[in-house]
Amino acid sequence: MKGSFRLGRVAGIEIGVHYTWLFAFALITWSLANGFFPAQYPEWRGGTYWITGTVASLLLFASVLLHELGHSLVARWLGYPVESITLFIFGGVSKIKGEASAPRHEFWIAAVGPGTSLGLALLFWVVLRIFTFESSPVGAVVSYLALINLLVGLFNLIPGFPLDGGRVLRSIVWRATRSVDRATRTAASVGQAFGWALIAFGIYQAVFADNLLGGVWMALIGWFLNNAAEASRRESVTRSVFQGVTVRDVMDHSAPAVEPGVTVESVVMNEFLQGGHRSVLVSEGGGLLGIASLSDVRKLARDRWPTTRIAEIMTKMPLKTVEYGAGINDALQLLAENDLNQLPVMDGDACVGMLKRGDLIKQLQLRQALGVRPGR
Repeated sequence: MKGSFRLGRVAGIEIGVHYTWLFAFALITWSLANGFFPAQYPEWRGGTYWITGTVASLLLFASVLLHELGHSLVARWLGYPVESITLFIFGGVSKIKGEASAPRHEFWIAAVGPGTSLGLALLFWVVLRIFTFESSPVGAVVSYLALINLLVGLFNLIPGFPLDGGRVLRSIVWRATRSVDRATRTAASVGQAFGWALIAFGIYQAVFADNLLGGVWMALIGWFLNNAAEASRRESVTRSVFQGVTVRDVMDHSAPAVEPGVTVESVVMNEFLQGGHRSVLVSEGGGLLGIASLSDVRKLARDRWPTTRIAEIMTKMPLKTVEYGAGINDALQLLAENDLNQLPVMDGDACVGMLKRGDLIKQLQLRQALGVRPGR
């Protein structure tokens, strides 16, 4: 996720923190120190609230990390590579390569997250029953973690995308209908409805219930869920439209190739401005050396264009590439996972063209406008 910094690795999985997490951490710490703990424990001294709030907030996000580790470890056990876990303002996200290939895989990967949170809630509740904390800060933190993990677990069981419960629902509908696209649309529709309900309730809380902070936060979560569910629905439509379509059907066969010794200015004038291209292949003797795009050129000072070879600014091999006969949906996933706008298309060892995100968008719009059936 862009805007993240690395914390380290757990069980071989890279752990990152998005900058928005810092805002969430500060907000939760403030609300605990100024509202939650003072209401529960009015006899404490002022500094105790802030120390306890900070510790509780950190342990909350540690609980979220364990929730995501549950997803990631089960996914890895089922054979899906896991690249990273990132904590952000609304919780955490696990970057698992590839979509679930079977409904049961989807079910177990999704279900283990809420299961982990509910298990933590039970653990902290048992600790409260075994030990006598009275009104100590330690007992307050344990009590808070029991409550918040219970709420996180139950919230994630709501059957709407992109929540874990939505993925569980998708796995069940997928199993029943044998259609992952229909299952995705069903779970996304429920997710959007729940998102709108949260937005409406958040507005009510902010305007009529004198709960501005809580209402705004609830509306923001609803907005996030609604957008994520809509993105999942669009992705499902795209997969359906491109079902059976291969890279060779959509790729740019005339993608320009230039020698590595050509100057940046020559490429800009001849290929970008006159040819209307946004990237070029750099090759020599039939072998692909790399790709140079508009973003590469923009990083170079204008007065250096005439004297700089294109090979000096290109993105060099090895590159992410896609095979000539691969399915478009596989290529789309490769573009999304690596945040790319184009992929060189390979036929064996030879580069035969370029697959561009812009061309895919045009194809999608044309096929939808013409009502072209999948695979045609």
